[in-house]
Amino acid sequence: MSATPSSPIVLVTGSSHGGIGYSLCEAFAARGCIVYASARRLEAISSFSHPSIRPLSMDVTSDSSVQKGVEQVIEEAGRVDVVVANAGIACHGPVLDIPIDQAKGALDTNVLGVLRLAQAVFPYMASRKKGTFITTGSVAGPTPTPWSGVYAATKAAAHAITETLQMEAKALSPDIRVMLVLTGGVNC
Repeated sequence: MSATPSSPIVLVTGSSHGGIGYSLCEAFAARGCIVYASARRLEAISSFSHPSIRPLSMDVTSDSSVQKGVEQVIEEAGRVDVVVANAGIACHGPVLDIPIDQAKGALDTNVLGVLRLAQAVFPYMASRKKGTFITTGSVAGPTPTPWSGVYAATKAAAHAITETLQMEAKALSPDIRVMLVLTGGVNC
């Protein structure tokens, strides 16, 4: 299916080759969507096969980068219909041994990255009174295990933000949907 001017506009963060985001971009494009695939480094998203996938440099740990990325999508496409907050990093090891800087990095990407993206894109969705915001969560969020405590904490926080956003979005419009997808182990 090829993209048309009325095709859904999709923005996916964390679209680097080999991950969930990359596979989501290919799947959305195969279904006729125009997809903005974002990652911190453009070379990490240079191997997409579908012509309706557009690479976008975006670092979810930077307020200005997220704002610029969302503005670029709106400027080029005129709107954004679906946003997937997929960017995430692992942080595994015994809780007592995780360097604080590593924990901060995971929190900044996995939690604040979702919040930054929501804050940047929701004004556009609210003005149109429609849109879909999806957070890629993890089964680790509600079910922490040894060696994944910090990662589980970041996912639990992202889950809480997403579930709260789901409730708050109803006040903006019944046509703004917020979803949380809990993934387990994947092979992309």
